[in-house]
Amino acid sequence: MTLASPTLNLRPTICGRFSKPLAVTIKPFLGCSFYSTKLSSTLLKCHCCTHNKDTDKSTQGFSVLTSDIPWKTGSLWSTMALYMFNLHIPLGFGGLSIVAYILHQPVLDPQTQALSLLVIDILELLAALFLLNSTIRPEKRLVDIFGFNSVERNWLLASALGFGILIFIVFLTSIVIDGLFGVKDVNNPVLKEMLLRSDISKVACIILYCIITPILEEVVYRGFMLISLASKMDWKQAVVISAAIFSAAHFSGENFFQLFVIGCILGCSYCGTGNLCSSIIIHSLYNAFTLLVTFLS
Repeated sequence: MTLASPTLNLRPTICGRFSKPLAVTIKPFLGCSFYSTKLSSTLLKCHCCTHNKDTDKSTQGFSVLTSDIPWKTGSLWSTMALYMFNLHIPLGFGGLSIVAYILHQPVLDPQTQALSLLVIDILELLAALFLLNSTIRPEKRLVDIFGFNSVERNWLLASALGFGILIFIVFLTSIVIDGLFGVKDVNNPVLKEMLLRSDISKVACIILYCIITPILEEVVYRGFMLISLASKMDWKQAVVISAAIFSAAHFSGENFFQLFVIGCILGCSYCGTGNLCSSIIIHSLYNAFTLLVTFLS
């Protein structure tokens, strides 16, 4: 759940490759010939390997993501369908109703609502990790999606730069949207009530929106979906598609464009660094910024 721009109506919606060695036929009594041919073969092999590595580096461009993804072939859309229809929608949009039924409360107070959303999001994160782990190849690990051993790029600097760009672009889009549809007088009143209710609900909101949600959504939409798409198409197309699905999954028509822009920036950050921590930090900082604005408004 990525929180939309503070100027809009916010809703706590659960928002290389190596060349093949040359085949050489060797006669037993041609000792010198054997050595010469073997040496030539080795040199040719090394030259081809170097050439391919150089070519990979020159063609990868901005994105450092590789086609060697940890997921089983053909698991992308079936896994996303399972996640959406068995986890995200039931828990994200029906979780509070279940809590209200269990507690026999037709309307949950803000503190109970904040704590319930936190528990629901933690359950969704754990279930999503279990689902993704079930589709991973035997020789891979789930932690590989975080890209700790990726091409060395300063992901901390990329995170700071990405957050600055995100705030700037969202600010501009807010001006345009406000000009077209009018300025919203207040932010999400439900979210503000949860922030103002008590210290417990305030801490629950911070953990929910700044820790659990960024990890959940970045693992699913960038760590799984984006890298799977980028292994089959140009990375820019993969970023656009994953951002569109990320935005649509929030079921917020008025915030669709801003969420799409946020998804694109988060996707570019992951492609450029190969480190999922970068997009998680940007996501977390943006949600923290939005919470602060909502709290002070």
